[in-house]
Amino acid sequence: MKYNNETVRRQERLLTEDEAINLLCTGEYGILSMIESLDKGIGGYGIPLNYVWDGNDSIYFHCAPEGYKLDCLKKNPKVSFSVIGHTKVISHKFTTAYESIVVRGNVVMDLPEEERRKALILVLDKYSPTDKEVGLKYIEKSFHRTNIIRLDIIEASGKTKRIKE
Repeated sequence: MKYNNETVRRQERLLTEDEAINLLCTGEYGILSMIESLDKGIGGYGIPLNYVWDGNDSIYFHCAPEGYKLDCLKKNPKVSFSVIGHTKVISHKFTTAYESIVVRGNVVMDLPEEERRKALILVLDKYSPTDKEVGLKYIEKSFHRTNIIRLDIIEASGKTKRIKE
């Protein structure tokens, strides 16, 4: 994964690469942003999703085998994905403390069965590590109605605002 903070406007607010990777590993969900399919003609489309990072250059999402998100991605696979970590409104200072990472890349669909199973096990390890045995059975039971898409990361950047109260 190429970590690049050169285009971040507020250079004093950068997350280190290690901090950004930690956020990517531990984040609960993120927002996948894409271009809407042209038939709606509205513009951008962002949707919150659970995800898992493979530790290298890809993020996996599980979803239904069909739907509007997949229609959009078929027409334009270029996306961004944002994960927001800890936030805290500091009302008396009229600001918010936060940490975030933005990933840019291309979505790949129609993955081979072996890769889809591997991705579902990564999801299970992240979100249900104490229920692995039951989770593996659930994967087999629902595999036919579960789709996996992969985001191949081109670049990522991270930003934070730390505030002393």
